[in-house]
Amino acid sequence: MENLHLPAIDYGALAPMLILFGVACVGVLVEALTPRRSRNTIQLSLSLLAIVAAFVMVIVQHKTHKVTIGGAVAVDGPTLFLQGALLALGAVSIMLIGERKLERGGPFVSQAALTVGSKKDLQQAGEQSGSTEVYPLTMFALGGMLLFVAANDLLTMFVALEVFSLPLYLLCALARRRRLLSQEAALKYFLLGSYASAFFLFGVALIYGFAGGIRLSEVHAAVANPAHSQVLLYGGLALVAIGLLFKSALAPFHVWTPDVYQGAPTPITALMAACTKTAAFGALLRILYVAFDGVQWDFQPVLGVIAVLTMLVGAVLAVTQTDMKRLLAYSSIANAGYLLVGVLALNKEGLSSTMFYLVAYGFSVLAAFGIVTLVRDAEGEATHLSRWAGLGKKSPLFAGVFTFILLAFAGIPLTSGFTSKFAVFGAAVEGGQTWLVIFGVISSMLIAFPYLRVVVMLWLSEPGESTPTVSIPGFLTTTALTIGVLATLALGVAPAPLIDLTRDAATFVR
Repeated sequence: MENLHLPAIDYGALAPMLILFGVACVGVLVEALTPRRSRNTIQLSLSLLAIVAAFVMVIVQHKTHKVTIGGAVAVDGPTLFLQGALLALGAVSIMLIGERKLERGGPFVSQAALTVGSKKDLQQAGEQSGSTEVYPLTMFALGGMLLFVAANDLLTMFVALEVFSLPLYLLCALARRRRLLSQEAALKYFLLGSYASAFFLFGVALIYGFAGGIRLSEVHAAVANPAHSQVLLYGGLALVAIGLLFKSALAPFHVWTPDVYQGAPTPITALMAACTKTAAFGALLRILYVAFDGVQWDFQPVLGVIAVLTMLVGAVLAVTQTDMKRLLAYSSIANAGYLLVGVLALNKEGLSSTMFYLVAYGFSVLAAFGIVTLVRDAEGEATHLSRWAGLGKKSPLFAGVFTFILLAFAGIPLTSGFTSKFAVFGAAVEGGQTWLVIFGVISSMLIAFPYLRVVVMLWLSEPGESTPTVSIPGFLTTTALTIGVLATLALGVAPAPLIDLTRDAATFVR
């Protein structure tokens, strides 16, 4: 009998992913074997310890540049940087989730299967503690994101896409209040996400027909020396791009974003805004820079039009919003357009600036949603903009923090928003994409209006009877807000260390 030679596996390089998946499985056992009253503390501790351990392993592997598991996973500079970013942002997200879980009631339903509006549903809304399955689901999602940015073949990328998407579909449906809105959001996300995944998989099949393989290096070689019809190449690239553009919330595949951001529990919305965007753009960078760089002159104009459309849609429609979470959703769409401008620079500066932008935006948006979780009354979070009028006079500290975050979104100097936009626009000019920068500047001026309108509403309006109070945050939310605000300030005032780190990490391995 012939010996079977299995591909060598570097478990050290895979350690961050293995830790999160292992703790997610342990979390399932905790749900089954421990008393309900102690589950939240156990799950929260396990999740934070797992993220810290995984982050340590990322640091240990910082000089690793290799392909493992038969070429399925690439561990290189962008992989490790993005995995570290995902773990840091994921830790802050877990803090927001954990803080609300410690409160009486909290944002998560205890039994998602109960009929909305039934007696049991109304009873659990006010009395029963929330489900702690949120933690293992979040760990599965974060583990899938780590694999997504490391995937070196298209099939592994598809598996990672499903691993982190399926838990998010469930998490979006777990809001304690506004149950119908939450379930509607989850259903929309699931259906549209399923279509996007189907497009992605069909694109993988077409690319396999063109290249004769699914490894990104094989696709790169086939693009350089095509042996089959290029219809398969362009059709496959278009379909794979649809799946990634959907996850990145880029127009015209952005339509799910406002409904899902509004309907999902706010800590989950924060997780999606920061981490899902980072994972999606990490995969998009790897595909465009590693596999399809040989046809950049063909896809660059098409994706450029998508970037312009995304920036304008996000900026213009943000002006019309009356709900804070929907406003932040359209802000997220516009920022996805700015990120795509950096991606389309298709040079080392473009890769570096995009990774910097993902980190800068991630911490800012987590801080923004952290403030949203605190502005609430007896009926839950007060997200209608009219309810925020005069909040600066009732809670000047938190209104000041939120004002600072909005100014960062607007790209005001001495904030991370200005530095990150300057970085991606500079990379785009260097890459010959000045026309994208012009549209980026125009859309930045447009989207500054809704941000400044909220600032005026906070400080120059008188508080009314319906103006809610800002709840006093606990330790976890205070920590999350402090991290987000300090990161937003530090990356605006002294961005050089992170910029240098992104430049050192801006080298893919095939």
